[in-house]
Amino acid sequence: MAEFTNKVAFITGAAHGQGRATAIAFAKEGADIVAFDVAKKIEYPAYEFGTSDELKSLQTEIEALGRRVVIAAGDVRDDAAVTAAVEQAIAAFGKIDILFNNAGICAYAEVDSMTDDEWNAMIDINLKGPFNVARRVVPYMKKAKSGVIINNSSVMGLRGGNRLSHYTASKWGLTGLTKAWAIELAPFNIRVVSIHPTGVNTPMNDGLAAMEGMTPIEIAERSAGNLQPVPWIEPEDAANLVLFLASDKARYCTGGQYLVDAGLLSV
Repeated sequence: MAEFTNKVAFITGAAHGQGRATAIAFAKEGADIVAFDVAKKIEYPAYEFGTSDELKSLQTEIEALGRRVVIAAGDVRDDAAVTAAVEQAIAAFGKIDILFNNAGICAYAEVDSMTDDEWNAMIDINLKGPFNVARRVVPYMKKAKSGVIINNSSVMGLRGGNRLSHYTASKWGLTGLTKAWAIELAPFNIRVVSIHPTGVNTPMNDGLAAMEGMTPIEIAERSAGNLQPVPWIEPEDAANLVLFLASDKARYCTGGQYLVDAGLLSV
């Protein structure tokens, strides 16, 4: 039997990148999937986000693996959209076992030229977004007395980042939420952890490079400085860590921060 047979994983930012890789990885291990994504361009940052076509192709790919999938388009800042997606998941599957709070944005800005809109978008998507989703999912996990929440933070959730003060603040905040939720939800047998990737080879990295007038390799190398001789990790590397942390192999892991950083924070 596959490791996640009879489990349901709710994944935000699922259309491409780390979210998509994780959805496919869970499906290959027997899980049914709820794939939530904004599925359109938003006002900030000025790069391409997931699309409805990507969500549809993800649905096709997961169904080809013999698993059920619910796709839902919505913004994590929109509580009504989040609530509707959670209710859709419960109607389809009756439960949510795993939440991967993956949706997020990144952009560079200097502190003295950053606008209110830039600051607010970063905090609202990267920090309030996971809160919006968790508060709608947690009641069902409490009822089941079981669950795992995995927050996708960043290496910048454990250190500072040049021209990334709003991003860094949002990711440190998500690390704090992880620790607080782990304490609050432990009596209900709900584990909460965060992952902290270095740069990842995703469309977001390509978008950041275009905004900075650099190649994807250049933007990754400038942002990272990995100990291992790679400019970035692949989405599947992050997905593998998520699957481990969601599994019974990690049953006593809660409240912690888990690196997939090619050694970046070792130096």
